[in-house]
Amino acid sequence: MAKPASLWGGRFKTGAAARLREYTESVSFDWKLYRHDIAGSSAHAKMLARIGVLNPRELADILEGLEEIRNEIDAGKFKWSRDLEDVHMNIEAALTSRYPAGAKLHTGRSRNDQVATAMRLWLKDQIAENQQAITALQSALELWAARDFHVVIPGYTHLQRAQPVLLAHHLLAYVEMLERDHDRLADCAKRADVLPLGSGAIAGSTLPLDRSYVCKLLGFARVSDNSMDAVSDRDFIVEYNAACALLAVHLSRLAEDLILWSTAEFHFIRIGDAYTTGSSLMPQKKNPDIAELARGKSARVIGNLVASLTLLKGLPMTYNRDLQEDKERFFDTAETVQTTLVIFAEMLTQIEVDEEACRRAASDPLLLATDLADWLVRRDVPFREAHHLVGSAVALAEQRNIPITQLTLAEWKKISPEFDASALEVFFVEKGLKARTIHGSPNPRLVKQQIARWQRILAARKKSQG
Repeated sequence: MAKPASLWGGRFKTGAAARLREYTESVSFDWKLYRHDIAGSSAHAKMLARIGVLNPRELADILEGLEEIRNEIDAGKFKWSRDLEDVHMNIEAALTSRYPAGAKLHTGRSRNDQVATAMRLWLKDQIAENQQAITALQSALELWAARDFHVVIPGYTHLQRAQPVLLAHHLLAYVEMLERDHDRLADCAKRADVLPLGSGAIAGSTLPLDRSYVCKLLGFARVSDNSMDAVSDRDFIVEYNAACALLAVHLSRLAEDLILWSTAEFHFIRIGDAYTTGSSLMPQKKNPDIAELARGKSARVIGNLVASLTLLKGLPMTYNRDLQEDKERFFDTAETVQTTLVIFAEMLTQIEVDEEACRRAASDPLLLATDLADWLVRRDVPFREAHHLVGSAVALAEQRNIPITQLTLAEWKKISPEFDASALEVFFVEKGLKARTIHGSPNPRLVKQQIARWQRILAARKKSQG
């Protein structure tokens, strides 16, 4: 006969079946919460002493025991037991075995509000790490933009050459995208910054728990206002998974550009050997595996968001054991995004630009076809008509298999009498970029201003992040 499950109390006559213990355990993954669980327990113990549930000796024993356990876990010497289900019961059992006062620690709380507290604490720390990694990647992009500021490449729509842009302008587009990710995570952190401890299993406690005191000790912004919502709320996890899913999509888009640019067909960049792999069969291959894996891992992060939403959609109030399933997807998202951010920031420092390949691609005169239409507009030709006339010139050049700049003046005049020799002056890339003077365009002067702006923003942020 199985031994009685001591942590369940007297309700059960027998212990859990071995298969049930194996099926319900979560310590194999929720052990990651140990630091935050111990922090929550320490604050709870101090509060219990404050209201007279613990005497000074008992409080000292509990705090000493929790510190011992934390140090053992840090050193990899703590023995986790799946029979004790989760991180919370493992730590409490170890504490109680060493100090009898540990049996009082669970007074006024449930695992429901305990785990919600630990997860919120963990998430606040994780978001701070993510934001630091985002800042580092933004800095890597900004540094690359500054380093190769003079390089011009074709900008693409529909993956077809569209108009010339500075490579720096293209890279700063990702800095802007990542900034939105940084802001979304900050917004997520605000809603995670609520203390659920003191809500008990569902309806609080008859004891005079001082939740505001615990809130202050743990550094939360405020306490939760509804005990039922506090223990069942996982919106903060869904929000985090959603913010990270969009971040992963942005990283995937950056990965796709790097993959394309490193192909023989583009040859805009060369990724350093340390961040590429070879082929087991073809000795000439140099594969951008980091970028490809980042593109693939984005699917996992998106899937984790869908899983968390699906997990919650049919749950009645309040806590249900289904919520145990939120953690693996939660942790996986955090780890996947964080490692991708870090390795991308490293990889970008090992990328070289093939300036000649970029110059050849950007010298295509058709990239300035819209500029020619604008030239006609300045001569009071309606844009739709100007668009049609330039399109006719493009078609004629394609028919003759020559660059558009090699059409004769007579051929230009035949298309429209508005054309004269000065029309060909638009087909200079540098002139075309300088002509774009509106805010947000790839004008070299404006891009330099944006680089300087981001240098200031990121330097200040790194300083505040420590």
